[in-house]
Amino acid sequence: MAAQRSTADVLDAAVHVREAARSATSGTTGLDAVLAALSEVMEYDHASLARWDPLGRRHTTLAGSYPDEATAYIETRLHHDPVFAVLHSPARGGLWLRDVPCHLLAASPGFQEVLSPLGIEDGVAQCLFSADGRYVGMLNVSTRRPRRTPDPARAVVTLLTEALAAAVAQGGPPREEATATDPAADARRPGGLSPREVQVLAELTTGRTNREIAERLCIAPRTVGTHIEHILAKLDLPNRAAAAARAAAWGIAPSC
Repeated sequence: MAAQRSTADVLDAAVHVREAARSATSGTTGLDAVLAALSEVMEYDHASLARWDPLGRRHTTLAGSYPDEATAYIETRLHHDPVFAVLHSPARGGLWLRDVPCHLLAASPGFQEVLSPLGIEDGVAQCLFSADGRYVGMLNVSTRRPRRTPDPARAVVTLLTEALAAAVAQGGPPREEATATDPAADARRPGGLSPREVQVLAELTTGRTNREIAERLCIAPRTVGTHIEHILAKLDLPNRAAAAARAAAWGIAPSC
């Protein structure tokens, strides 16, 4: 089992999320980079950033990795879910799945019809508000693995909401448009890998060391090692050479 990230690692990772969010706000990078950076704060199986359309009364996914059915629920039905009424408040932090009362989960179509069939056991839904209090969108993060207690990511996600809200309000095009212009979009999450794990997998094709990969991705070498452990486990591979071969077969390569 991979070692748990320390609080210091999580805080360092939060800095990269904030930087990615600022780049997305300015249009320098897309929101996929924000989700990739967020995977350093808390590992996840699925995540999305969605913008609220007040005229259409729906969410629009700007970046995400949920299956199509779950994405459709987030976009068109989530704001009618009983859970949404609980978390939709500027004064509230994110609503973590393990904290939702059992009776509310039982009444939630989102949990019963979408998350539960995916095997989701933990995660957070975080409403995002602009500086003037407008609801601008939502962060959803889900994992099949229970998270440790205490969990430093809880406080960090709350601290990141201002930057995430700005990125969602001003960030790049919706997911569908980004997919059409991003040649790597179809290969973003092969084998159930997180966005950051795909980046690390791509780097393995070059034969770089963990330290070299860490320098390129602006993360800690031990975090690279953790990602490689998860990649090997998810893809059922014996070593990094086999992972590099799998990446080559899938056509995955570093972006530059």
